[in-house]
Amino acid sequence: MGTVLLYHGSGEIVEFPAIRKTKYTKDFSWGFYCTSSYVQAYRWAERRNKGGIVNVYSYTEDSSLRILRFDKMTDEWLDFIGKCRNGYIHDYDIVEGPMADDTIWNFVNDFLSGNISREVFWEYARFKYPTHQISFHSMKALSCLKFERSEQVGQ
Repeated sequence: MGTVLLYHGSGEIVEFPAIRKTKYTKDFSWGFYCTSSYVQAYRWAERRNKGGIVNVYSYTEDSSLRILRFDKMTDEWLDFIGKCRNGYIHDYDIVEGPMADDTIWNFVNDFLSGNISREVFWEYARFKYPTHQISFHSMKALSCLKFERSEQVGQ
């Protein structure tokens, strides 16, 4: 895979990424989340923070880590997100896959709460194009990231 650039949108410079337990779990449980999309990280930084920051990291994969990859939205992806959003703690070091944008997340919520069936979820989600996320869930996984720089949004 080599080394690739990843981005993390935040309200602050994050030179030393950390896994923080928060009130609500995210798509792939608690972890440090990045994306391969600069535009997506910029949106995260801009939406959540006045004077947000896009942190840039070089990522070199460590093949000895436990890595779960979802290449696209599948039933397995949907079930995994559902479990994680409900508090499931997995033992993967890194999880990578599609990120449900706000619209898709509404469909996921409707599915998880039983308001729509799996078939209806896929019908609704069919024409939506999710973005990318990669989450780091262990100290060894975080060591694959090297802080490169940070950029303030809107500058």
